Amino acid sequence: MSAAQVLPLPESAYQLLLDAARSWPDGIATEWIPDPGDYTRSLAWTYSELAGTVTRIANALTALGVRRPDAVTLTGPNTAMLYAATLAAQAAGIAAPVNPSLGGEHVAGLVRRAQSRVIVAAGPELNEQLWDRMLSVARQTGVAAVLALRPDGVRGDPPPLPGGGGLTVAYLDEVVAGLPSGYLAGAGLPEAGDLAAFVHTGGTTGAPKIAAHTHASQLACGQGIAQRFGLAAGEAVLGGLPLFHVNALVVTGIAPMFSGARGVWPGPAGYRDPALYARFWKIVEHYRIAAMSAVPTVYGKLAQVPVDADISPLRLPVVGAAPLPAAVREAFARHTGLRLLEGYGLTEATCASTWTPPGEERPGSVGRPLPGQQVKAVRIGDDGSWSDCAPGETGVLAIGGPAVFAGYVTDPRPGRPRVSREGIVRDGWLDTGDLGRVDAGGFVYLTGRAKDLIIRGGHNIDPRTIEEALLAHPAVAATAAVGRPDRHSGEVPVAYVVPASPGQFDEAELLAWAGAAIAERAARPKRIYPVTAIPVTAVGKPFKPALAADAAIRAVTEALAASGLQSAREVTAAREDGRLAVTVAGADPARVREAVAGFPLTVRCAP
Repeated sequence: MSAAQVLPLPESAYQLLLDAARSWPDGIATEWIPDPGDYTRSLAWTYSELAGTVTRIANALTALGVRRPDAVTLTGPNTAMLYAATLAAQAAGIAAPVNPSLGGEHVAGLVRRAQSRVIVAAGPELNEQLWDRMLSVARQTGVAAVLALRPDGVRGDPPPLPGGGGLTVAYLDEVVAGLPSGYLAGAGLPEAGDLAAFVHTGGTTGAPKIAAHTHASQLACGQGIAQRFGLAAGEAVLGGLPLFHVNALVVTGIAPMFSGARGVWPGPAGYRDPALYARFWKIVEHYRIAAMSAVPTVYGKLAQVPVDADISPLRLPVVGAAPLPAAVREAFARHTGLRLLEGYGLTEATCASTWTPPGEERPGSVGRPLPGQQVKAVRIGDDGSWSDCAPGETGVLAIGGPAVFAGYVTDPRPGRPRVSREGIVRDGWLDTGDLGRVDAGGFVYLTGRAKDLIIRGGHNIDPRTIEEALLAHPAVAATAAVGRPDRHSGEVPVAYVVPASPGQFDEAELLAWAGAAIAERAARPKRIYPVTAIPVTAVGKPFKPALAADAAIRAVTEALAASGLQSAREVTAAREDGRLAVTVAGADPARVREAVAGFPLTVRCAP
């Protein structure tokens, strides 16, 4: 029986870390590669060292006024101290990781909503622009302190930091020096029901929300992952996703603690660093990577990287966060001899909810629920009522169990954050918004995202049908299908493709290919547009709202041209309250309204 099955579920991730430090004090907990180009050089912490560092940081946060209901905003590229600070923020208060690519105004809004008391951010050596941005955010939002992170393994004195003017500004390394590492000061250890993290969603359909996780939900999810992975003490899981994403924290940061496994982090930018791929298989060999978790775009790239090392230790290549195209699955298997193991989850269910162990692969399935979690398909009536689907019947997927989140962070109130499950959790079941089915054996199949469906004249079209067909063409490297507004059908399917070779694009050929490959006439794309890249979120999920906006602009522009309004100066699109609105500048408003009459769009005119 593995350690993941023997250890009782603790109250918090911090308690889990203390338990792991007692069980494997000298075992390597985490390894950090500062530069993938020099991949044999790394910074390694034992479980004992990690526990001590996390405790010192938590005590520093407590000294700065952080208490159990207070949040700590954390942002920057992946570093050992950012990881430790995230665990420490959960021990002292609430961790609120933020995507470092967000603009200052957006981050300020997240800081205010989370009621963060302290900001931990990449210092000037790591990212000078981000540091300046976070200093500005700190002054706007009235936080008590901003603590700067340094690069892993850096030597020498750091550059001086500006005076705070009432704001504490210091390097995290200096603030924690000398603080106790053997006990947690403040109000005692966190409890299972306490809020642990505020994680802004990285979805594909709109502006981020803040999902609240409890210590109990994190541990329930992490334990289920550990049990299914079955990693032994000392075995390694690779973590290339950014730390503001739940997968990085839960899969690579928390789940390994249940069995004494180690997390290996390949550089500050992780999978987003193009230089990583030139050394990727060498890293797998050198660190004996047994498991990894990534999005389909990463595996698509790896399927083109020559295997120049012994990758036999890798037995669990896990894929999730976005639908896995069959072409990627097959290409990776041919290239490496390894079968991708699909999983499914979302931030609102803490992280992962299903997974496919080796030997249980079924075409189209994302596996079975992790221990302690339940997944079912439901029919949602016009009146909002729910009824369970029969095995194999498609409906909206719902997730139940202790990993379901505490709710979204809404408008804050003095003294403590406010969270609400209203409209998304019903009788303990999370409405995922994903369409799928669950067969009699408990295997879950995704059939689409409710918000991604293309509805042509009342007929639902799954964009994956189009994407799978086009990816099978040798001239297509990547693709995404969306709905384009249409005055007759509401919307019609169109596709965007990245050519496999520059300049290798023939729309007529691809339309003919799709016409032959897609049996359903309504699902055949009306147009196919070439792009240099499919827009993605920071963790590599296709970002379809950007393509939907482009399709709307194209539809309106063509309608204007057909009405003789080629002189319109600019056509732009933006999402407002979940709907697209198109603005036309430099054209007669009356003629614009006539040209776009019948389109299911909000169209405005500007001078």
